[in-house]
Amino acid sequence: MKRILIAAIVALASELWLLPSTATAQQALVIKPLAEKKVADLPAGQLFWRIENFTSLAQAQAAAGPWALAVESVDKVWLFTLGPAGGSSAGGTKVAELGPIPRVVAAQYLLRINDASGAPGSTTAVHAHPGSEAFFVLAGEQSIRSPQGVMRVNVGQAEAGQGAEVPMQVSSSGSADLHALVMFVVDAGKPFSSPATLP
Repeated sequence: MKRILIAAIVALASELWLLPSTATAQQALVIKPLAEKKVADLPAGQLFWRIENFTSLAQAQAAAGPWALAVESVDKVWLFTLGPAGGSSAGGTKVAELGPIPRVVAAQYLLRINDASGAPGSTTAVHAHPGSEAFFVLAGEQSIRSPQGVMRVNVGQAEAGQGAEVPMQVSSSGSADLHALVMFVVDAGKPFSSPATLP
């Protein structure tokens, strides 16, 4: 009887050992689109994303030009404008400006703002976009792994990412939960995101 009991305990322990640990299981980053629009062309010259805060969404929408997106996130109103460096919008408070943003050539373009969040260790699958991605971190730390290495973006920082079709994996790499706003300018005629592999 004692042998049977020991055998049962050993069998149960080995089955539990094979189950994934919740502490080590990898979680996916939560990605939510906040706003997007299609445009026929892009501003001339080098491209930059300008990030501004407004007191109301209506005010931000009224100030938005043809290459701008107004969103609400984290109890704030944001206006993201793609254009030349050094601009400003009436009524806005500039938070950051980042670029230059790698250009993509297309018949039509998609501008999009995503919200990315997740606990430390959360990650995306390796993927690529048909255009450029840029990052503004509101909380935590975001890491972007690509063939060029690992870029870390800390809270309060804004960084331009790579150009079109560059494989990447994005993760929450800090000790606190990540919350980031992510800006895209991509070829609207191609899938927004595609599976990819890193070398």
